[in-house]
Amino acid sequence: MSSDIPIRVRPAIAALPPYKQGKQAGAEAYKLSSNENPFDPLPGVLEAVQAATSLNRYPDASAARLRAALAERFGVDTDSIHVGAGSVSILAQLVQAAAGPGDEVIFAWRSFEAYPWLAIVAGATAVQVPLTAGSRHDLPAMAAAVTDRTRAIIVCSPNNPTGPIVTQAEFDTFVDTVPADVLVILDEAYAEFVTDPDAVDGMYVLGNSGRSNVVVLRTFSKAFGLAGLRVGYAVGHPRILDAARSAAIPLSVTLQGEEAALASLTVQDELLERVSVIAERRDRLAAGLREAGWDVPQAQGNFIWLPTGEESLTAAAAFEEAGLIVRPFAGDGIRISVGEDASVEKVLGIAASVVKSLPEGHSARGLA
Repeated sequence: MSSDIPIRVRPAIAALPPYKQGKQAGAEAYKLSSNENPFDPLPGVLEAVQAATSLNRYPDASAARLRAALAERFGVDTDSIHVGAGSVSILAQLVQAAAGPGDEVIFAWRSFEAYPWLAIVAGATAVQVPLTAGSRHDLPAMAAAVTDRTRAIIVCSPNNPTGPIVTQAEFDTFVDTVPADVLVILDEAYAEFVTDPDAVDGMYVLGNSGRSNVVVLRTFSKAFGLAGLRVGYAVGHPRILDAARSAAIPLSVTLQGEEAALASLTVQDELLERVSVIAERRDRLAAGLREAGWDVPQAQGNFIWLPTGEESLTAAAAFEEAGLIVRPFAGDGIRISVGEDASVEKVLGIAASVVKSLPEGHSARGLA
């Protein structure tokens, strides 16, 4: 235990760094560090939130109306839907429900930075399986890492922070390989931005695979633009979701969050239009970076990845000096969110000079 903590804390927890969110941006800078949606809330959302004035009353702990709306949307029973304060909170519930001391949780690395500490907080062992050279999940290696102690496997598609998807064929083969009593969590926080027709679709998996051990996670934080209200959901077998509900902190989804999510679901055309705009900016940004000499993985979320390795912090500082707040992961790379349209050309301009500063032979240099 750390000597400066005045109480007895589990050594594994004392050694964990606190979660570090993307750096905030000043008034003159573009915040491209947290994969937020640059658009204002969808039509009707602000009005729905403003009408939710019962602040002196607890919210519905089950978010029953939102669960019903999502159940109708995906053609499942309401018991097959679980709503939480962001998909990461449900992920924590699932890991805690499935794994404990002596158990293992498998995930690709680098992937979402919460995965390691979620396993450790549950008392389990985090098993990290390296990404392929293309910054993609190595599903055969993940399947080979399964032991009799494996209790959960997390697959992130598109992968945050590197961008590539897992294909439907890859996932189908993988799930057929994994023991049926091991929980497989398909984290699809960025699913709405995907344009690759070969990408895995969690709802297709649930409806067609016949495997009840798969739970799909999605969120209203990204495409729907409700990051500040923290609403995510899971779709899966009711008994698995019951276990997650048992591990949940009650009353974590606010009335305002539920109202905003319900309003967002009614404006599908506007949502698709915004998602299309962001996907176009993403593709334009990725193409421009490759033309400038960057080796950029295939991006399918609302962000791109620069594999800057040991130069990540130095490169991120160059972007920040230009008023672009990006997200460096020391020793690995930089994630740049797709933001306002005016930010695209500015990112490309700085990136063109940064790539030339990388050492000769650096893997991120591509054509440079």
